[in-house]
Amino acid sequence: VRGAFTGAVRDSPGHFRLADKGSLFLDEVAEMPLDLQAKMLRVLETRTVIPVGGPQPVPVDVRIIAATHRPLRREVETGRFRADLMYRLRVVPLFLPTLRERRGDILPLALRFLEELHQRGARRVERFSPGARRLLEEHP
Repeated sequence: VRGAFTGAVRDSPGHFRLADKGSLFLDEVAEMPLDLQAKMLRVLETRTVIPVGGPQPVPVDVRIIAATHRPLRREVETGRFRADLMYRLRVVPLFLPTLRERRGDILPLALRFLEELHQRGARRVERFSPGARRLLEEHP
């Protein structure tokens, strides 16, 4: 909200309002400070946000997609993550193993990315040499 604090010279809707009627990706939620976790939980429970300096809550309809590389249960046990927020976020958990654990996916993914770059005209390379393929497959 314009004028809400020193230097606020224009309105800025914020991520939740920008994502209204859509999806918002929150990367590394385990890094979120506890005070911010409480605010996030309030947004998820009330489906409203209160703009900085705003007079009243604004409704938002947002699908949250949250990711972290840390086991949230362990973060809850150590007191670094709120259990209620974890349960609120874990509606449909997806656990993806690393590429290191799925070596068979490396070359097909690399080929797909190369094809995408080629179609955009970003690269003139059309294929990987046998040596490059071997390096991709053997990379630790």
